[in-house]
Amino acid sequence: MAYVITQPCIAEKSGECVSICPVDCIEAGEDQFFINPDSCIDCGACVAACPVNAIVEENDLEPAQEVFLEKAESFFD
Repeated sequence: MAYVITQPCIAEKSGECVSICPVDCIEAGEDQFFINPDSCIDCGACVAACPVNAIVEENDLEPAQEVFLEKAESFFD
């Protein structure tokens, strides 16, 4: 998984990332969006489009943000 959507997306769900994604790999969850790692082509378009800076590269996650990686993994299981 290259990108993870984190806390700022919760309840915001503005959706710019969904409309900009060239491969439609971002799906809506109950309270936030999730990036499907199997479909993502790692282009980074979603990162630039996110108005709340919620999208982070997996390798750049802070320890407190690891829960969002786990949440995304279970969403796509």
